[in-house]
Amino acid sequence: MACGSGCCGPAKASPISTPVNVEVSNDKEVEQLTAPSCVEPENPIQTLPTSRPSEEDKADDCNDDCCNPAVKEACTADDASSCCGSNSNSGDRSNTLKDENEPGERGCKDACCDDDTSDDDSSDDGCCTSKKNKDSHPQPPDDGDKCCSDEKKSNAKAPLPVGKGGGCCTEKKVSAGCGGGCCSEKKAMNETTKEITQTLTGRSDPERGLSGKEHVILSISGMTCTGCETKLSRTLSTLPAITRLKTSLVLSRAEFDLDTSMSSAEDVVKHLERTTEFKCERVTNNGSSIDFIVDNPIDYVKGDWPQGVLEMKAVDKKIIRVDFDPKVIGARDLSEKGWYNPMQLAPPQADPTLHAGARHVRNVGFATLVSIALTIPVLVLAWAPLSDKEAKKITHGSISLAFATIIQIAIAGPFYPKALKALVFSRVIEMDLLIVLSTSAAYIFSVIAFGYMVTSNPLSTGEFFETSTLLVTLIMVGRYIAALSRQKAVESISIRSLQATSATIIDTTGVEKDIDARLLQFGDVFKVSPEHKVPTDGTVIGGTSEVDESMLTGESRPVEKKKGSAVIAGSINGSGALTVRLGRVPGDNTISTIAGMVDEAKLSKPKVQEIADRVASYFVPVVISITIVVFCIWIAVGIAVQGKSGSEATVQAVTYAITVLIVSCPCAIGLAVPMVVVVATGVAAERGIIFKSSNAIEVAYKTAHVAFDKTGTLTQGKLSVVREEYLNPAVSTKSMLLGLIGSSKHPVSVAVANHLKGMDISPTTISNAKSVIGKGVEGSFAGRKLQAGNSRWLQLGEHSLVQSLAAEGYTVFCFTVNGEVAAVFGLEDSLREDAHETITKLQAKGISVHLVSGDDGGAVQKVASQLQIPSANVQSHCTPSDKQEYIKDLLSRRVGKGNKQPVVIFVGDGTNDAVALAQATIGVHMNEGTDVAQSAADIVLMRPNLAGVITAIAVSRKAMHRVAFNFGWSFVYNVFAILLAAGAFVHARIPPEFAGLGELVSVLPVVAAGVLLKWARF
Repeated sequence: MACGSGCCGPAKASPISTPVNVEVSNDKEVEQLTAPSCVEPENPIQTLPTSRPSEEDKADDCNDDCCNPAVKEACTADDASSCCGSNSNSGDRSNTLKDENEPGERGCKDACCDDDTSDDDSSDDGCCTSKKNKDSHPQPPDDGDKCCSDEKKSNAKAPLPVGKGGGCCTEKKVSAGCGGGCCSEKKAMNETTKEITQTLTGRSDPERGLSGKEHVILSISGMTCTGCETKLSRTLSTLPAITRLKTSLVLSRAEFDLDTSMSSAEDVVKHLERTTEFKCERVTNNGSSIDFIVDNPIDYVKGDWPQGVLEMKAVDKKIIRVDFDPKVIGARDLSEKGWYNPMQLAPPQADPTLHAGARHVRNVGFATLVSIALTIPVLVLAWAPLSDKEAKKITHGSISLAFATIIQIAIAGPFYPKALKALVFSRVIEMDLLIVLSTSAAYIFSVIAFGYMVTSNPLSTGEFFETSTLLVTLIMVGRYIAALSRQKAVESISIRSLQATSATIIDTTGVEKDIDARLLQFGDVFKVSPEHKVPTDGTVIGGTSEVDESMLTGESRPVEKKKGSAVIAGSINGSGALTVRLGRVPGDNTISTIAGMVDEAKLSKPKVQEIADRVASYFVPVVISITIVVFCIWIAVGIAVQGKSGSEATVQAVTYAITVLIVSCPCAIGLAVPMVVVVATGVAAERGIIFKSSNAIEVAYKTAHVAFDKTGTLTQGKLSVVREEYLNPAVSTKSMLLGLIGSSKHPVSVAVANHLKGMDISPTTISNAKSVIGKGVEGSFAGRKLQAGNSRWLQLGEHSLVQSLAAEGYTVFCFTVNGEVAAVFGLEDSLREDAHETITKLQAKGISVHLVSGDDGGAVQKVASQLQIPSANVQSHCTPSDKQEYIKDLLSRRVGKGNKQPVVIFVGDGTNDAVALAQATIGVHMNEGTDVAQSAADIVLMRPNLAGVITAIAVSRKAMHRVAFNFGWSFVYNVFAILLAAGAFVHARIPPEFAGLGELVSVLPVVAAGVLLKWARF
């Protein structure tokens, strides 16, 4: 046997068993299973078993992959018992295979056949032993075996089913998934790993290419203004393989879905870099990623990969980046045993959302320093009182020409291909084109003037190299300061910076060990010392303490933690030590989840951004047109009014034209919205409010109606049973009821179940128990139909017990057996501490407050009266569809002079609210746990605090006020700057050499307006 992932026959066993983790449920311990594996390393770099299964075992329906617990559940019980035996690494293969004499099952299938492989007549020793198949070790076929004929080859193209093994041949010319299972490249070893992961999760993963779609995130370096983002967007949108494209100038990022059947991510990157002159780097988005220091990265990339590795690439001469699935192999196992010898961790990689921006700032900063150094001598020669002798002037001019030429080529040079490619490939006239036109005009005119001076026929204006050099330098200074301020603004609200860098793990013997937090893996138990950060999400299994979660939830008061409590990454432990069982690895914890949602909001574009982009797209052509008009006017004024010669008038007109070109700046317009959105989403996240869409920021301040769910939203959702009545024998009724509702997650069912458990009731086993959304739970026992839920569903609204409890304001819960009432419960809940204050503040702002609930009328009206919500705005007995219809009705109530649709916010916390959350203009989900990504709401409140609704509206209002200021400033600046540059004012103008300050003057106030949101009071 050559190799395999589930080898049951004799082979060299690997030094460790690859961990395969089966995720049981959210925030629960992940069970560690081991998948025995075997391999014979042929590469000098020894690795763990690859993910390619044994080719010999393909005869069996389920293969020996049944011996691998990771895919065992894909096999039937009969399969498992017939081929898996004791699930050991070595076993009697005679019980695992079908009749080995069955034709077509062995022999040639062990060989790698391609188009050049001989057919039946050319089989040498009964099998396809093509000389191209250097690495396979075929067994001689038995009688009746077929070789790889054309027919066999044509049938071999079908892809392998999930959980089936492929071959381990290394012939590269054969497609993956062929009859021989041959891998087209060594990277195909990981297909089985992906299939295992798919089997475990029960779904395909588009990020890993299993469905033909791949989600690609690119970090873009080199974008300086809104024109750059337009160029990026247009270039990518021309590729038919790309869909759902999102770009961001502030984040220096592009995201899109890629059809891998049409193009690869590498091809997209090459095309993008060729047509835009940007530098692109793909950001890891499949599984976890870790960097190792190695001597020769290429050997590792080309060699065999350990099982669970998804991608590997060299990022430096000494560093490889490994993307892996933490559910298949842990980071620490990969580091210590993945290549048999321990690997050295590289320094932590930068936040991908910040890396490109930081690199761009460094590059622009270096170019700015060089430009300043070269410009200073030119300014000294131009402005200092020097000799008037002709020879000296030529010498000084020659020196200035040399420095100006270097600046024009080395510093301004990169603007040329960017501007031209944007014009040719993307049909975008951007800011770089204005810079190219203005600096080229100044430089060329100076060269011409210098030529006249050398020929002893100087122009009256002389040469002015200081104009072109100072122009370029000031442009670079402006771009550097603008890029630096944007970067600092993004860094200041980075959620990922909360991630702890180290952790203390506790092994099975109780020994503590400090490790890099990146090496945490499923199954770990770690210690959180007093005053230390929690490295990742988990569940407390020992110790008590209070934890500060304010940096993630906005909750200012420490939260008590004890055994069974959930802790979240980035929170800070108090005075006690905690022992925690890991629930989520660092690459997929709460910090990563929140950061991903915040990034999603930053990448989204509100409608007002579309207006800004449209204005910016016309800006440059309009400025060029104005420049031409200004040039013509000043030639006419110079000759007809000022009496200048044609050459003098032309020189004067050129200086005005250059100034107009360079002083105008569309960047302020393009940054007016995204700069504010980026800071606003970060500021809100620091207060425990996650905007998942920038549209929510744009419209929240216009809110006209806020509708609340009751249970778990306005109330704490911790109901308690205060009244209970049993109409049948109490013990049997309680036992059946507990069996029926014991696994339900609805707050009412949970409260009743907890009440029964507290009475030491043993549950009866119920058949076919299922939840009926918005109604209750039903099942059967001993031929009797059991139902538990609200009185409307069970048609008990007229029952005397139900009416009595409802009249007292209780939530009524009923249990019936074959339609007959068996028990009735009255439950009550308590209001949240900030509920009354929140409702009062909303009403003071002129916002109409509504209460819609599926609860009984008495309980709903009781809460409404406590919170002073008008009865006309209260609706009880609501199913999910009823809540949706109520929201639709609110949306239909036109408001304002323009008869516009009102903005409606719906606030809820449960599955029953999903439809209403989606129907409302803005859906707000109140989160109680660490899994915040599943909600379809537009805003997620990280802690159950109703005041977050008020804060979200306030953030929206202040953000949009700053957007309005930015638009106003951009308009005022450009109007007055262009008028000054064009010479519209008789005694005031902008000298052309100082026009480069325009970008700095226009952009800084826009950036400052966004950054100041950090210190705003909400």
